[in-house]
Amino acid sequence: MGLGLALLATVVWSGSFVASRALGDSVPPVQHAFWRWVVALAVVAPFGARRAWRQRALVRRHLGFVLLASLLGVTVYNTLVNQAGVTTPAANMGMIMAASPVLMAVCERAGGVRLGARRVTGLLVACAGVLLLVGGGAGFSAGDLWMIAAACCFGSYSALLRRRPAGLDGVGFLFTTFLFGALMLLPAQGVSLAVQGGFSPEPDTVLALLYVGVASSAVAFFAWNRAISLIGPSRAGVVYYLQPVCVALLSWALLAEPTGWAQAGCMALILGGVVLGAGARR
Repeated sequence: MGLGLALLATVVWSGSFVASRALGDSVPPVQHAFWRWVVALAVVAPFGARRAWRQRALVRRHLGFVLLASLLGVTVYNTLVNQAGVTTPAANMGMIMAASPVLMAVCERAGGVRLGARRVTGLLVACAGVLLLVGGGAGFSAGDLWMIAAACCFGSYSALLRRRPAGLDGVGFLFTTFLFGALMLLPAQGVSLAVQGGFSPEPDTVLALLYVGVASSAVAFFAWNRAISLIGPSRAGVVYYLQPVCVALLSWALLAEPTGWAQAGCMALILGGVVLGAGARR
């Protein structure tokens, strides 16, 4: 079940990179992130608001952990992804983000968890595929650097989830991090509106924001957080290597971004690493 949830989150998040690229010219990155979390809050509130209220004393006791998770996973990570989408092709975004499982595994190993030879081998094989994909491109752009920062944020967030305090309900925790993350975005939202102005709510724009708010935020984050609790960040991280494959296919189909034979070969290498590492015993 844990692998299935990690796969669901990975596939859904792949679509969000395509959406970030598609909205890069029409919606400022901070406003994209802010409205994404407003939509996500509205979706999760009927299920998580009451649970979050019931565990408010526990949240206060572990406020530092909750705020750090909100900052890394909600406020900063998606804003960086949106900023990268202004100049970087969606396929590149997926390739670079696939490096985040390395940080997940390093953090988990530092916490004393044994990864196992098969999982480490799968991790290295998939990582080699990612490096070949990126190395075969046209070099790094400013957007690529934003994506590297985003990958570090997501890897740290995923490793942090492993230490979620016992008693923090999954849906209630999700609602709380969405709420705190959106609140921390408010000052940047105000600055963006004052400097860049708002955006025109065209039908395509609204649909894309609904997708990233409902599917990529509410559904995918719940699935990912649950997967982390079931199988741990390193094993879920191996499944996450499928993301560049999904993003490349979606960007080719929806944005007409080219995908060549060299990329297809590297994707096959990534898939082999995923199969090898994800199938390792706990």
